[in-house]
Amino acid sequence: MNFDLSEEQKAWKRSVHDFVGKVVKPMAREVDENESFNWEAVRKGGPVGLLGMSIPEEYGGSNVDSISSAIAMEELGWGCGSTALAFTAHNGLGTAPIALYGSEELKSRWLPLVAEGKNKLGALALTEPGAGSDIQGGVITKAEKQGDEWVINGAKMWCTNAGIAEYIITLVRTDPKGGSKSLSMILVPTDAKGLKVGPAEKKMGLRGSPAHGITYDNVRVPLGNLVGTEGRGLQQTLATLDAGRISIGAISVGLAQAAFEAAVDYARERKAFGQSIAEFQAIQFKLSNMATEIELARTLLHKTAWLKDQGRPYNKEAAMAKLYATEMAERVCYDSIQIHGGNGYSREYNVERMYRDARLMTIGEGTSEIQRLVIARHVLASE
Repeated sequence: MNFDLSEEQKAWKRSVHDFVGKVVKPMAREVDENESFNWEAVRKGGPVGLLGMSIPEEYGGSNVDSISSAIAMEELGWGCGSTALAFTAHNGLGTAPIALYGSEELKSRWLPLVAEGKNKLGALALTEPGAGSDIQGGVITKAEKQGDEWVINGAKMWCTNAGIAEYIITLVRTDPKGGSKSLSMILVPTDAKGLKVGPAEKKMGLRGSPAHGITYDNVRVPLGNLVGTEGRGLQQTLATLDAGRISIGAISVGLAQAAFEAAVDYARERKAFGQSIAEFQAIQFKLSNMATEIELARTLLHKTAWLKDQGRPYNKEAAMAKLYATEMAERVCYDSIQIHGGNGYSREYNVERMYRDARLMTIGEGTSEIQRLVIARHVLASE
């Protein structure tokens, strides 16, 4: 059993860390305070390979392995939660379904466009007012065949990147009878007539990663815009979310790592009762717990990514990794604020932003409660 990264993975980590340190981390406070998107990260991240991690090389992507993808998302999370979320929504949700299930026409048309960093990003619209955790039963956005086109009507909400996307892969109901084979994925260009992207949501955290409501009013797209197989949208979505849980977990580890580093630095510098507060056992115990939990989460995530790369089942492990890493990040950010004391509650210090950013991670791409259900089903089904 070898826990070392390969030389290629180590070089990738150094490259991404350097990029994040120069282009992403310095902008984190600004994008949060101004609710603005870091377009410079997109323009410079494309050539690094950060926009094509799920895209094969023949379509302009970097097509990195799952461990390398997790490494990149952790580094991005360490730099800025908002930018990290936009990048993972693009890679894991906006491009991976096309790369995995799309036709040659869709791959050659869209993937090179969004991999290079010169254009907008990709997005995936799943959630609806009545469809959050219950995707199979809750989706009412529908697509009907009329001649050689799909006609789409309905509404989506909480779609990350919708306002900065070239296209939105949309989960729709193509069979009104319902059931597990009634949903399909269809690619909708954002300039399609009848598609309206609403204003960005006002969020607690991750304020530099825009999420939008969308309405589809008789939106017409070619039949060839079907992503994958008609009636397999649910299965394709669940597989997409499994991989996405690794990425969300990795972002959480990055946020926790940044909060931990801030706590260590502050504990060394802050003086109380005639000495550095790092000398107090109460602070040392907090830092010890933080370091241990971060390492545990990172190891579990890398194991899950390794299983994925080996082509082995990883549904249970993805749920475990996402559950533990996201809840761990909340605990670490909370304790970092405690170590900072009153200063941790001030926006002059970055840990309050990290705490707000971490809060979404236990909700997006499957709540903690859903992860526990997934894990329990595996546990109870085992011999």
